[in-house]
Amino acid sequence: MKLVDIETVETGQILGKTIFSSNGTVLLSRGVQLTVFMISTLKRIGVTTVYIDDPLYRDITVDELLSEETKRAVIHQMSETFEALRSGKPFSSKAISQTVDGMLDEILQNQNILIQLSDIRSADNAMFIHAMNVCMISSMLGLNMGLNMIQLKELAVGALLHDIGKLNAPEIQEGRMHHAWRGFDLLKNKREYSLLVCHVAFQHHEAIDGSGLPRGLVGEDIHIYAKITAVANMYDNLLYNSKENKPLLPHEASERLNSFSGTLLDHTVLVQFMRIVSIYPNGISVKLSNRQTGVVVGQHRGLPGRPIVRIIDKEGDETVGFKEIDLAQHPTVFIEAVLN
Repeated sequence: MKLVDIETVETGQILGKTIFSSNGTVLLSRGVQLTVFMISTLKRIGVTTVYIDDPLYRDITVDELLSEETKRAVIHQMSETFEALRSGKPFSSKAISQTVDGMLDEILQNQNILIQLSDIRSADNAMFIHAMNVCMISSMLGLNMGLNMIQLKELAVGALLHDIGKLNAPEIQEGRMHHAWRGFDLLKNKREYSLLVCHVAFQHHEAIDGSGLPRGLVGEDIHIYAKITAVANMYDNLLYNSKENKPLLPHEASERLNSFSGTLLDHTVLVQFMRIVSIYPNGISVKLSNRQTGVVVGQHRGLPGRPIVRIIDKEGDETVGFKEIDLAQHPTVFIEAVLN
């Protein structure tokens, strides 16, 4: 499959990756033939990119840390949790705990897979996918940094609920209160959660140099769970919720994160982050320094900038074959630009 801009999608093309609704149900299943109405609907609900089942790249897959079943369960649970909060009702700590257990089980099984955030977002599901991604990245970072299972569970629960303070709070929308304070207040009342879980929500916008919010904590005053979640949160936001003119591509977001090393973000966490993330995900089109263009089809753990790229050979409009360049084996060839 191949990742393409929604504006380039044509009627009759086959969807390569399932798109979820805001409550975790399937909005469109992979394998469906896209119609004019479907494409129009995707644009209307804020979808900007989709995976297409291109015959030339049909064998390309995105290795996933989480199965579709688990993703549906996470999105559904976050939908129920946020809806309870909007209604002024308590949310189920037990259900959140079970959801996190399911995520951690699969992350432990798939810990050698590089993170590629490939789930298609809409205006309705973006908040839930963001929470899931921050939890997933944070858990992988914690695993890489040697946290034990109790610590991983605390980190994962805190990361999944890191933005819980944003909901249903007029004083936050009006700028009178940072959502970290409200998130801390909501979570500290849950006896099932340790105070460290609460501090993930409380501290994930603090900065190493003291310029963060809400309390301006410095360096070691910030808990490691919050330092980890801060990196995961910023990365996902740069990809999909950038305050700039447009969201950043994975390699651009990774460069931006590294520029904040030692100031906004913890250097040790960033070193581990670069070991677990794919900055050129499978399915994206790239231009190489040798002037050839192709699609990324494979990854190397520990070498995020040196993926395997498939080059299609054509004679006119006809495809006559392809070759693959493993950039790990060709040190003089590098990716010059991402074309998606």
